[in-house]
Amino acid sequence: MDRGALTVRAKLAEQAERYEDMAKIMKEVTIKAKESNSELTPDERNFLSVAYKNVVGARRSSWRVIGSIESKTDTGSKKEKITVDFKEKIEEELTTICNDVLELIANVLYPMAKQSESKVFYLKMKGDYYRYLSEVAKEPLRGGTVTSSEEAYKQAMDIAIETMPPPIPYDLGWPLTSLFFTTR
Repeated sequence: MDRGALTVRAKLAEQAERYEDMAKIMKEVTIKAKESNSELTPDERNFLSVAYKNVVGARRSSWRVIGSIESKTDTGSKKEKITVDFKEKIEEELTTICNDVLELIANVLYPMAKQSESKVFYLKMKGDYYRYLSEVAKEPLRGGTVTSSEEAYKQAMDIAIETMPPPIPYDLGWPLTSLFFTTR
C-alpha cells in the first residue's frame, strides 16, 4: 500500500478512535518515507503525533489511576501486590511505546528532516516522550530521561529562535511544556 492510501487509513483509524492501529499505520508510513528518502508531509507528521500521543496518553492516565489506587491500598495486602504488578505492567507498556517513538525519531524522522519546522517538531516530540518516560522511570534512569528531555527542548528552542518566524504556534507551546516540566 502506498503512503497516500496508508494516510487515508490512518485518518479512518483516528475517526474510529483506534489509535493503536493508527500508530502502526503511521510507523509504516514513516518507514516508506525513509525508503523513498523523503520527509513526512505536515499531515503525516501530525497523524504520527496524534496516534502516539493517544496511545501513550491512555497508558499515562491508567498509570495515574492505578497509582492512586495503590496509595489507598493497605501495605502488604494481596490487593497491593496485584495493584503494584498491574502498575508495573503499564509502566513496561509505556516505556516500550516511548522507546519505539524515540527510536523512530532518532533513526528515521530527525535524520531525514530537512526543514527547520520538521526538526523543531521532532525535537519537541523527543522532549515530550522523554518527559513521559521520566514520569514512570525510577532512579537512576529518571535523571537521564529528565536530562534528555531538557536537552531536546533546548535544541528545539535554539533551532526555532535561529530559523523560524515568531508566529509559529510551536514557539509558545513547547517552551511552556518545558517550563512546566522543569519546575515540577
